[in-house]
Amino acid sequence: MLAKASPFLEKIRGEIRLRGYSLRTEKSYLFWIKQFILFHGKRHPESMGAEEVKAFLSWLAVKRGVAVNTQKVALNALVFLYHKILKQDLSDMGFSLATKQRHLPSVLTPAEVALILQHLGPRHRLIVELLYGSGLRITEALRLRVQDIDFSHHAITVRDGKGNKDRQTLLSESVVPPLKDAIEKALTLQQGDNKLGLGPSLPHRLGVKFPNAYRSPAWMFIFPATGFCTHPTTDVTCRHHLHDSVIRKALKKAVALAGVDQKRVSCHTFRHSFATHLLQSGCDIRNLQELLGHNDIKTTQIYTHVLGRHFINIKSPADRLALR
Repeated sequence: MLAKASPFLEKIRGEIRLRGYSLRTEKSYLFWIKQFILFHGKRHPESMGAEEVKAFLSWLAVKRGVAVNTQKVALNALVFLYHKILKQDLSDMGFSLATKQRHLPSVLTPAEVALILQHLGPRHRLIVELLYGSGLRITEALRLRVQDIDFSHHAITVRDGKGNKDRQTLLSESVVPPLKDAIEKALTLQQGDNKLGLGPSLPHRLGVKFPNAYRSPAWMFIFPATGFCTHPTTDVTCRHHLHDSVIRKALKKAVALAGVDQKRVSCHTFRHSFATHLLQSGCDIRNLQELLGHNDIKTTQIYTHVLGRHFINIKSPADRLALR
């Protein structure tokens, strides 16, 4: 079997961390590189090249039927492997693009959102309200730090979101009171941790450059975990943010209690609902693209399909006829 801690894979891990990539990216890249090696009978990547990469990606598209985005992630991992680690060119592969399209996202009505929120405890409810009110991904909500909230402008800064991008999005006025309360509790917890010489986990290398940054209220997570952990890259004992599995379990129970379990409901459903409801209210699709942090407008346009029309606020000419 392929050893998880082989010297080659550890070298790749080191290069990924050297460039400051997120831990999720690290995990994803290592997964697809291992899948690539296993697909080719555990041959070392040095003995392979563009043709083998093309064969693997085409197999993912044709035999596995993966979505376009999944294939792109695998491609990015292999491009990193060959360009950054092995210093080989992978241009002009000409592999088959995936053809399996994404399903239209499941969207809740405002009444269903309200009903689900009623069956969540205060902390879990606040997090889900941020998903719906600001269009956040669950990881983006849980990674929020005190410095990311601008109460005066009702804005949230999402740092290192998908694609390692920063963006700003809306802060709903309705969540301001419970959010301020959550921040106060988090800062009280931080003060207790600081007395032990501990604090929140910090971004890549920040703790080395600024050794006392863990004492700054700005870096405290708004939704901290209940216990301490060892940072995977620095081996420093710290307090990370709440794990997303906690919210997923609470949400599953709330959906069942609300009687909305006939729909596919996940944390991401509230982001989909945010986008769809904004379009319904007349939000420009370009502004929505910025709020969601999409690189390509085509990704945002899927929500026009959810509404059943490609152009918002345009009616069929038949609607203007007085036939009835």
